[in-house]
Amino acid sequence: MDLEQFRNKPLSVSCYQEAPSYSQISPSNENVISDRWQPWWEGYQPISYKLCTRSGNETEFRDLVTRCNNVGVYIYVDAIINHMCGTTAGAGNHSTCGSYFNAKTENFPAVPYSVWDFNDGKCKSRSGDIEDYHDIPQVRDCRLSGLLDLALEKDYVRSKVAEYMNHLIDIGVAGFRIDAAKHMWPGDIKAFLDKLKDLNTQWFSAGTKPFIYQEVIDLGGEPITGSQYFGNGRVTEFKYGAKLGTVIRKWNGEKMAYLKNWGEGWGFVPSDRALVFVDNHDNQRGHGAGGASILTFWDARLYKMAVGFMLAHPYGFTRVMSSFRWPRYFVDGQDVNDWVGPPSNSDGSTKPVTINADTTCGNDWVCEHRWRQIRNMVIFRNVVDGQPFSNWWDNGSNQVAFGRGNKGFIVFNNDDWAMDVNLQTGLPAGTYCDVISGEKEDNRCTGSQVYVSGDGMANFQISNHAEDPFMAIHVNAKL
Repeated sequence: MDLEQFRNKPLSVSCYQEAPSYSQISPSNENVISDRWQPWWEGYQPISYKLCTRSGNETEFRDLVTRCNNVGVYIYVDAIINHMCGTTAGAGNHSTCGSYFNAKTENFPAVPYSVWDFNDGKCKSRSGDIEDYHDIPQVRDCRLSGLLDLALEKDYVRSKVAEYMNHLIDIGVAGFRIDAAKHMWPGDIKAFLDKLKDLNTQWFSAGTKPFIYQEVIDLGGEPITGSQYFGNGRVTEFKYGAKLGTVIRKWNGEKMAYLKNWGEGWGFVPSDRALVFVDNHDNQRGHGAGGASILTFWDARLYKMAVGFMLAHPYGFTRVMSSFRWPRYFVDGQDVNDWVGPPSNSDGSTKPVTINADTTCGNDWVCEHRWRQIRNMVIFRNVVDGQPFSNWWDNGSNQVAFGRGNKGFIVFNNDDWAMDVNLQTGLPAGTYCDVISGEKEDNRCTGSQVYVSGDGMANFQISNHAEDPFMAIHVNAKL
């Protein structure tokens, strides 16, 4: 689960209420404050490795990690270690901890880093920025969008990065998303990862290594590929959300029937190397990778189907997005408000996440992970873990179904007509609660019920006009 720019303090309380077993949180280290409006991307422009951001201070961060670990919800930190802030950030103490810096002279005394710790001398592009993504040294040694590129070949820089990450490990974090990994040499990443401690034995078994996944945008057609980073951990499979969005939207002649060989059969990285998601904080705003096909909470009906499919299918290590709303405003097809940060008070402080009576969130926090359909599909994934992909069925168009061994079964109707079919579920006989339209409470179902006969067959009727045109059953939802 990717909790985008949530505050630490209320988040530590919500750990007791969440279904996922891990949560990725936004960057935890000090960042630049670019202006009073504080756009979301400020968090990706570090000033130091001190633990204070708009989400909270180190004390609140420690409380978050402790509370969550104590209930089995483990924290992965979005680690920004390829670069510091942008060249245009100026000089002063306009940062979330108040630390002084000078971007022009590349002086960051709170780390400390100096001009000798950056890659200016290695970059061969005319501007100092990345200009050609087919030039590997340029992609890895030059500045990404003007961000000051750290010289990770230097042991001093590697040691400062590892010192920061080890501090987080000591606090109790379980792993890291390595931001902008594509813009670092795989060997440099390995060098600082090799300096990391094992996880804190207060919560983890002795010898447990941090879980690592690297942001590598690889849509094909460039010399840098995700496979170059497999030795360091998993990689983000950006083709996943782009392709699934195209299929669910039924663009370019795509049909859900074609998903029978979903995964490696679609040209994705091996399942045990893949971190997969429908959308992330970049591409839900049109940034990063994926383009217009990416489904987000703004397309709620299709989005729930896509996330449901992802969580039911065995491919990859899945991540669910949890977002905030912003005031979209399109001019010539571009959202001119795509920079807007999390819901804030007039003084710039982030608003708390309030919980509505139906368990969804208020204050413009979307909390997709709390939507009943997505929350219940997370439970579905946990129930069917380790079970094989089985009993695929399709109508040659956009009605499909598949099972996970004898533990779960899911059915989709993305066609423009009603569905009424008898299917082999592979499940034990009995009456099941559909966890999309409702859920099992005590021994009753708040949604539709599905009867599975002794031979594993069941009838599924799904209207093409249904709010959620898919159904899912699993053995823990048997009445």
